[in-house]
Amino acid sequence: MREYLLTLCITAAVTYLLTGPVRKFAIVAGAMPDIRARDVHREPTPRLGGIAMFFGLCAGLLVADHLTNLSEVFTKSNEPRALLSGAALIWLIGVLDDKFEIDALIKLGGQMIAAGVMVMQGLTILWLPIPGVGNVALTQWQGTLLTVALVVITINAVNFVDGLDGLAAGMVCIAAAAFFLYAYRVWVSYGIEAAAPATLFAAILMGMCLGFLPHNMHPARIFMGDSGSMLIGLVLAAGAISITGQLDPDALNLYAGSEKAAVHQTVPVYIPLLLPLTIIAVPTADLVLAIVRRTWRGQSPFAADRGHLHHRLLEIGHSHSRAVLIMYFWSALIAFGALAYSVNSASMWIVLGVVFLSAVGLVLLLLPRFTPRVPVWAQRFVPPRYRRRGGVAEAAGTAGTAETEAAGATGEAAGTGERAPVGAGVPGVNGATAIGARSRFADRP
Repeated sequence: MREYLLTLCITAAVTYLLTGPVRKFAIVAGAMPDIRARDVHREPTPRLGGIAMFFGLCAGLLVADHLTNLSEVFTKSNEPRALLSGAALIWLIGVLDDKFEIDALIKLGGQMIAAGVMVMQGLTILWLPIPGVGNVALTQWQGTLLTVALVVITINAVNFVDGLDGLAAGMVCIAAAAFFLYAYRVWVSYGIEAAAPATLFAAILMGMCLGFLPHNMHPARIFMGDSGSMLIGLVLAAGAISITGQLDPDALNLYAGSEKAAVHQTVPVYIPLLLPLTIIAVPTADLVLAIVRRTWRGQSPFAADRGHLHHRLLEIGHSHSRAVLIMYFWSALIAFGALAYSVNSASMWIVLGVVFLSAVGLVLLLLPRFTPRVPVWAQRFVPPRYRRRGGVAEAAGTAGTAETEAAGATGEAAGTGERAPVGAGVPGVNGATAIGARSRFADRP
């Protein structure tokens, strides 16, 4: 565990330290596109944050290669080299897209080529454990097609959700943390060395996201761009492919019976592996809804719009930070819920806990639509948006306005220079949402 933590810290440190110089380079290189109709930020922000993340990936792999226990991953498996080659290719495509805005079909072809490069070097799905059937060996073409499909879906799911400051990096970090705990448990508890590469990939992926997040939290100073979102999506898919298609369920020794019964018994263990999209279920749901929505309108599935889940959270009244935290909450609930179920599927407390937290998440999700009715006597003590309009409320508001004007006149006479308060609902003063004006600093003389 210490060597994984060291690799994680080195990756995070390199990513964090390089993001600042990369931001200056992006500004000089002109990688600051104009604000589009679907964007929620108000000022042009440099991209190319994926450059720092890629060098963080390289640093993590280099450090792991020189550690005593992790160096065996490089000697016994070719998967780290396959990951690095595929990541380099997808990273170059992302850098070109951040600078020159290449066509969506070209990016899709590059994603498929990067997945094919990893397949050629051994990072592929060899078989699938199916409940009630057993281990199903895949032919070379079946394994290749399934691997390429999984890589492309994961990359685009992460790319589609990259719409708010810190959203994609945080959600992928949560998914990587859940996947790391599972892969580490399989490797250490059951002594299966085939899970070691996936554990290393998850640790490096967490380091990449944690190192970039301080620069990307709202208000973001730099965006990861497609060079970063496609990169972390590929690394996440590579970890899932590494452990899913090359881990024999009989090696877990959880059931001493037939192969079919063994696979059926280990279904909870394989939930995060056979269905890696449950770990990124929120981005995947966003991807599916976006494709259906755009196809229904007669548009291209790759046509950009403002119909993503995070856009809808902003539309119903959530602030930028709250929308990101809600997406974090649902990602963590699904990822760690699946992880807890894989550890102990017989515990009813896990199911009840997931149901309870889901109810809490729904309440938080619909909170802006809930406007409580405040009694007349308590309307002076609540924000203006919760006060009733008309009658007593207007009288109270008139009295409050008179008091405010008197206080403002007194303050000006005393030379305090305080500004009169502005009522709620006036554009540009609340600053709670990402599409409105906001001030990061207090007023200065």
